[in-house]
Order: sequence, then structure tokens, then C-alpha cells
Amino acid sequence: MASKKSQRKRSNPAKKQSAFESKGVKIGIVIIFIAIIAVTAVYLYSGSSDEGNGSDVNGDDGNGGNGVVGNSIAVFDTTRGTFRVELFEDKTPITAGNFVKLVNDGFYDGMTFYRISNDFMIQAGRYFPDGTEDQSQYGTIEFETHEDVKHVDGAISMASTGAGVGGSGEFFICDGEQSFLDGSYAPFGVVIEGIEVVRDIAAQPHDNSNPAGGGVPLEDIIINSIIIENP
Repeated sequence: MASKKSQRKRSNPAKKQSAFESKGVKIGIVIIFIAIIAVTAVYLYSGSSDEGNGSDVNGDDGNGGNGVVGNSIAVFDTTRGTFRVELFEDKTPITAGNFVKLVNDGFYDGMTFYRISNDFMIQAGRYFPDGTEDQSQYGTIEFETHEDVKHVDGAISMASTGAGVGGSGEFFICDGEQSFLDGSYAPFGVVIEGIEVVRDIAAQPHDNSNPAGGGVPLEDIIINSIIIENP
């Protein structure tokens, strides 16, 4: 007669190993799944952060500022306040480049906004308070437009002697959208900070001397300086 010990069933090592392996596979799958979720979350967060870092701009939202890496910012210090303009060097390199050169030369320092018109524009780049004037040493530049750069509210554009003619040193800034100028004049940037200063300048009393709209301000509005902030 067999002893009780001999009648006991022996454990099956093969079955225990199989169960262990099955459990290990399940754990591995869970780890992989968690890793995929973590990577996806990081990717989505990164994309959301990138969207929040850029400013809206011309073409994407109609000249709201594209925040393109490489575009310079022109900081206007005037007797009515300060405002900042993004220059669309990525889309209008000739016109924006011409403006940057003149700014770096100090061309505009001390000049006045000599023509203003409420709900239309403010213009500068020619006269000083004593009535003397200056012109760009670089002469007339090529007439340049871009399909995504329009005369939206706050757009800066080249003034010229006629529609479709290249400008030189004079410019104007739109107070409100002026879409009827699209295709005839060359916008090359947009105000991204301080549009209220542009509105204030445009609203100052003037002499109504310009038949096309506006005129010379009754009190001088002077550009103290313009500084280019490089990207």
C-alpha cells in the first residue's frame, strides 16, 4: 500500500511557468499602452504650446501679425505715444528692406506726420517741423505687392506719386481697413501693438488741406525715433 506521501499529486512546473509567462505578457502590454498614451500626450501638449506662441498674421488672419521667425519689428516713438509694427520681410522683402535701411540711417528721426485723416490714415516720411524736407537717398524702389498682404487696419504701406508706382521714403499707416487701396499701393507690415496711438494721431485736428482726404495737423506730431528690433 502506497504511503500518503506517495499519493499526493506533484505540482506541475510547466503549468506554473506558463501562467507566469502569461502574466508577464499582460504586464508588458499594459506598459506599452501607458507609454503610447504618454507620448501622445506630450505631442499634443507641444503642438498646443507652439500655436499659442505665435502671433496671428497677415494672410493667416488678414494682417494680424504672422509672428514669422525672421521678421523685424519697428518701434515708433512719437510725441503722441509708442507703437510697434511687424515688417513683412518674408513676403515683401524689397519694400520692408528699404524701410529698414532708412530707419537704420535715422532718416525718419525728427520728421512729422504731415498728413492725417480720421478713419483713413496717417502719413510721414518727408517733412520736418520747420517745413524743410528730405528724400530717400535710395531713390524709387520697385512696386511690390503680395496676395496675402492687404491694407487692413494698422497696415503700413508705401506712399507714392500714383497708383502702381514704386515709393521711396514716404509711408502711411491705415486707421481702419482701406481695402480700396489694395493692388494700387504697397503694404509691407502691420501694427501689432499700440494701434490706439495711430487712432489718436489720425483723430487730431488738421487743416483739411488735402483734397484726397485729411491735411496737416494743427499741432506738430513728431517721430522722435524708430528703432528696429531684429528677430
